[in-house]
Amino acid sequence: MQSIKKSVLVFTLLFSIGISAQPDSLFLIKPKEKLNLGWNTKNEVGFYLNQVSFSNWNAGGTNSISAILSGKASAKYKEETYFWNSSLNLRYGLNKQEKQSLFKTEDVIEVISNFGIEKSPESNWFYSARFSFNTQFANGYSSPDDNNPISRFMAPGYVFLGAGMEYGRHIERFSLYASPLTLKTTFVLDEALANQGAFGVKPAIYDMDGNIVKKGENTRQEFGMLFTGQFEDEVFENIKLNSRLRLYTDYLVNFGNVDVDWEVNLDMKVNKFVQATLGSHLRYDHDIKAEVETNEITNEEVVVEGPKIQWKQLLGVGVVVDLDSIVAGSSEP
Repeated sequence: MQSIKKSVLVFTLLFSIGISAQPDSLFLIKPKEKLNLGWNTKNEVGFYLNQVSFSNWNAGGTNSISAILSGKASAKYKEETYFWNSSLNLRYGLNKQEKQSLFKTEDVIEVISNFGIEKSPESNWFYSARFSFNTQFANGYSSPDDNNPISRFMAPGYVFLGAGMEYGRHIERFSLYASPLTLKTTFVLDEALANQGAFGVKPAIYDMDGNIVKKGENTRQEFGMLFTGQFEDEVFENIKLNSRLRLYTDYLVNFGNVDVDWEVNLDMKVNKFVQATLGSHLRYDHDIKAEVETNEITNEEVVVEGPKIQWKQLLGVGVVVDLDSIVAGSSEP
């Protein structure tokens, strides 16, 4: 794992240093290609449902039903010398199994916005500034029967703000962004989780009687390097692939430990409304330990088990409605 992280870091460093010197001919794109200027917006909502039931099934099984509600909105604006892209992604899912209470399976609030200014009329590279925000709607639990939340709204919440270079203005389906100057802020706006030192913030300090001398901190700030790559295209007829990779390392603490966030989704369109989705989401965050114990006398954290690779897989079939097409259709005479 260490060798992989070091290799990724070296690649990112070389990429960010030499980014302005890369010839556009490497990408086989003509700089003078005609652009689609102005606003381009897209808004859609979706509902995915999965259900399994058994009756006298000799192989066994548990009746279950799960549902995911999603909403996406994007606004892209282009001019000859600059662009501004923003997107909002909302998802929330629940699962109900026989003899068990409702359990959350999906919970995402994500906002991304980036602004780019042309480097030169003959180049596809842009000076770029990027903002992103991530959190969740509801409490998260390690199991359906657990009453102690391990996460809440804005616990955690992540904000990335940085500046760098971006390639991809002439290719809607592909972009690269490298920022050697990125501020990452982690929010844990829940007192209990902050006192535990969850998600990398400093935990509370206790006296010998177990009383809190100093509360846990609600924020943690890091300053480091961010690299992102995104690809979106129709790889086969009615099958769209969307892949987004984010790599981040902090200059000041544990330099060389790369946080990874990689999401891949396949959207398979059955007809105008019905769509199937297959998704994979992989994460690695050095600040999130798998298991931590606290010394009752010194309040010193003892890492029982370090950070692990987190992975989530999704497969669903549902109804997706393009709100823009509905509005356009209703406005026609």
